[in-house]
Amino acid sequence: MTDPRYTALVQSLPATVPFVGPETQERAMSASFKARLGANESVFGPSPLALQAIAQAASGAWMYGDPEVHDLRHALAAHHGIAPGNLIVGEGIDGLLGYLVRLFVGAGDAVVTSDGAYPTFNYHVAGFGGVLHKVPYKDDREDPDALIAKAREVDAKLIYFANPDNPMGTWHSAEAVQRMIDTLPEGCVLALDEAYADTAPEGAIPPLDVTHPRVIRFRTFSKAYGLAGMRVGYGIAASDFITSFAKIRNHFGMGRVAQAAALAALEDQAYLQATVEKIAAARDRISDIARTNGLTPLTSATNFVTIDCGKDGDYARTVVAALIAQGVFVRMPFVAPQDRCIRVSCAPDTALAIFAEALPKAL
Repeated sequence: MTDPRYTALVQSLPATVPFVGPETQERAMSASFKARLGANESVFGPSPLALQAIAQAASGAWMYGDPEVHDLRHALAAHHGIAPGNLIVGEGIDGLLGYLVRLFVGAGDAVVTSDGAYPTFNYHVAGFGGVLHKVPYKDDREDPDALIAKAREVDAKLIYFANPDNPMGTWHSAEAVQRMIDTLPEGCVLALDEAYADTAPEGAIPPLDVTHPRVIRFRTFSKAYGLAGMRVGYGIAASDFITSFAKIRNHFGMGRVAQAAALAALEDQAYLQATVEKIAAARDRISDIARTNGLTPLTSATNFVTIDCGKDGDYARTVVAALIAQGVFVRMPFVAPQDRCIRVSCAPDTALAIFAEALPKAL
């Protein structure tokens, strides 16, 4: 009996996933985590209005979701002051990044990112045969000038840049991001990941501009809105750019319950603002815990705090393992020198108290 005839590209790829989920680790330990602080979810949870919408929509789960995501797209358009034709909604930013890479990247095409930046993007590029060209972080921040220079050097079709950044939590000013957009090489697309825009300080996010033909900006309901389990993200770009997604996207990828949940969450801006304030307070608490233990927290614009453990990656990996052994789920950057750090998601005081008790033992 013969084996399936996989493509040469698939046969060349490693059997891997970008992240090992906490559920996988829980199964390996035969125990649940006491504090889930590693996935940058909103432990504060979604709006009560979103929970009501989920409950009300549940009885209709036998129906496919609206393939045009009409109500949510129009609500997002009104929220951002743009046209519905400037929006694509998809299965989280991860899903949309997959569509984006499929639109532009073929075998051998050059793509630029930062070494140690969001690995799911790299996963998609590899899956379509693209060639990744990486530049290092500079002072624990992505380096816009180096990204643009590398794109010019290799004639990149696509640049990935996150502001604020994951995994470091650092950010650039809106002016710096705009300079990057203004110097984008001809023929190159900028994928601007703004997953943490809701938690960013004033002056970090440039005003929306849907006139540039080669810039797409991504937002999500997985972070401050607290709907990571629903997988709802969206992209903002010029209308012709958005239209191209219709050629390849999964038109029934957005479930009916997820659409209802995101629409209700969007309508409850008061809850979002309250959550952002809780996130800011939790960042201060995590930073205090780090300093109490002789560690250095990085100033964060996200819903997590990256903590410099003061040594190398081997030491930080030992700290992560020791926290996990105590039932505290955290993660860390993958690439040196950022891998000297651990990364702790914002959460209510009860979860952070568990982290505060476990950290000195781990150290």
